[in-house]
Amino acid sequence: MSDDRPLVLAADDDPDILTLITVAVERAGCEVMIARDGQEALARARERPPAMAVVDLSMPRMNGLELTEALRADEATAAIPILILSAAVQARDIKAAEEAGANEHMRKPFSPRELRAKVTELLAGPA
Repeated sequence: MSDDRPLVLAADDDPDILTLITVAVERAGCEVMIARDGQEALARARERPPAMAVVDLSMPRMNGLELTEALRADEATAAIPILILSAAVQARDIKAAEEAGANEHMRKPFSPRELRAKVTELLAGPA
């Protein structure tokens, strides 16, 4: 089945948050590929490279920073925009996300409307 919508990887171990991400991303006109932990997310991204990723910071088996670093290290996913979602919003947490290679950091809980806008912005690329 062919789908012209951008594919967005959504990785979070909380099923409720994953549902919110899915709804927001679909409303942004994208197809969603979900993963419930970092290792699953990396495997899915390697099978089918996404146009971008929305990644929870705190996940089992591989956290969001490790996943971001792994995506950046893989030629097929190195350039995709990565948005980190986290309840940790201190300056050191944001700096760690940036150093791992994340493009943006969004605080949890988040507004689905704001997430949709951020996904649209990141997929559009630099202005």
